Amino acid sequence: MRQDVLSGQAAFQPGHTPDIANALADASGLRIEIDRRRGRGAGMNPTGRFEPLQREAFDDGWQILEELPEFRTEVQVEKPRTIISRNDSPDIPFDRSINPYRGCEHGCIYCFARPTHSYMGLSPGLDFEAKLFAKPDAAKVLERELAKPGYKARVIAIGTNTDPYQPIEREWRIMRQILEVLAKAEHPVVIVTKSALITRDIDILAPMAQKGLLKVGISVTTLDKKLARSMEPRASTPSKRLEAIKTLTDAGIPTAVMMAPVIPALNDHEIERVLEAGKAAGATEASYVLLRLPLEVSPLFREWLLRNYPHRYQHVMSLVRSMRDGKDYDAEFGKRMKGAGPYAWQIGRRFEMTTKRLGLVRRGIQLRDDLFIAPGGAGVQLSLL
Repeated sequence: MRQDVLSGQAAFQPGHTPDIANALADASGLRIEIDRRRGRGAGMNPTGRFEPLQREAFDDGWQILEELPEFRTEVQVEKPRTIISRNDSPDIPFDRSINPYRGCEHGCIYCFARPTHSYMGLSPGLDFEAKLFAKPDAAKVLERELAKPGYKARVIAIGTNTDPYQPIEREWRIMRQILEVLAKAEHPVVIVTKSALITRDIDILAPMAQKGLLKVGISVTTLDKKLARSMEPRASTPSKRLEAIKTLTDAGIPTAVMMAPVIPALNDHEIERVLEAGKAAGATEASYVLLRLPLEVSPLFREWLLRNYPHRYQHVMSLVRSMRDGKDYDAEFGKRMKGAGPYAWQIGRRFEMTTKRLGLVRRGIQLRDDLFIAPGGAGVQLSLL
């Protein structure tokens, strides 16, 4: 059994302190020294689950570990043949999405998309935050897909897997190019982000919103700057996200405040405060998602918890498992987003009561899909009723 699993179990053993569990994690050879991962969320860089060999660092007495370089952001170009991803999940209100990037420099430790880096032969840990893939041809590919005969416009979600406004967007501007294509085609889109950089594109977003083609969700997981810095190290600060909500709503753009994820015994006490702050900033909608720990996300999150909040480890993970049928995660449709059991029910009721009190709706305006104009002058495609 791997040492990262042992350390997590040790934290639950009678008489075992978090210090003992942390010592086991340190001895595992999986933790990366602080000087090499400064400003990152993950503390480990475990080998992807599809790789034939598992690699662990150890000191052989030659001080080689001290010579290893820090994890700097590297960006590779990816040239996809298609850019619109399809899904048939009953848990989410859209059937298609776009991801301008693969991997995310924000480094949110809880990100459920981390395991996707394993498909690239990379680690869901630090590699996910530092070894990124950009799709500079995304707008051209999108235009080609929208122009296909028989294409029917439905809401496209952007920001569901990795953040389209992560720091590298300042240089690559792929998201802006995608928006230019969608705006020209009058195609409906929903954007989810943790970055105030979205306000850069108000000149495109506001006219789309006026036509009923766009909504935005800003994720505000905590108002605690210290927790946010540790948990989401390169995302915008909570105050900047609230400012972004105000800027967007002042421009006439329907904006939701999203608390994603809610983490028991860590940020769940802030549910009411986050929603109140979002409402004060101008948000008209609200939503939440319970912490999800699929595949490699579980050991990465548990290691982070031991490292940053060791004395809360048992309480947090006990509550997580109480809402996931005794497991770290339950992927069953209908449960994976909201959990089950008394504690999950309590979170749901608190959210429901607060949104009702504040006048925030769970799902507001429906975006139009009857204005779509296929690229290349193919004419207007009316929605089928």
